[in-house]
Amino acid sequence: MIKLMVIGNLGKDCIVNTVNGKNVINFNIAHTETFKDSTGAQREKTTWVECAYWTDRTGIAPYLKKGQQVYAEGTPEVRTYQTNDGKSGASLSLRVQTVQLLGGRSEGVGGNPVQESKPSYSNSNGNGNSYSNQPNASHHDEINEAGDDLPF
Repeated sequence: MIKLMVIGNLGKDCIVNTVNGKNVINFNIAHTETFKDSTGAQREKTTWVECAYWTDRTGIAPYLKKGQQVYAEGTPEVRTYQTNDGKSGASLSLRVQTVQLLGGRSEGVGGNPVQESKPSYSNSNGNGNSYSNQPNASHHDEINEAGDDLPF
């Protein structure tokens, strides 16, 4: 089994689609790491991950807005392609099993700030409604309280 875990910020608002009668939430995550190069200069490298979250629980979609910090976990897939100028390229995609809101730069629906303790959603047990023991989700009581005002 190969598992990919990503923490980063959404590059744009998510898109909810229906494919063959099933819902999928598509979004992309930018993860930026800072490092020192061989000369000692501080550099940044950003990796973009395209995400597909197949779920009937689309209530999280209004909270997946540009700039929102999220944690996503699932199965990775590398796709290769040919660019218009004939060069080979590759992209990293993730079939999401768990997604969790962590906070971030954006605001929630209706202009209210998105709280730091949001529930995570998982398809891992088949019902799409489980809480996950992921980072920032260790206080189960806080998660239940935050989940009480959510429309999903």
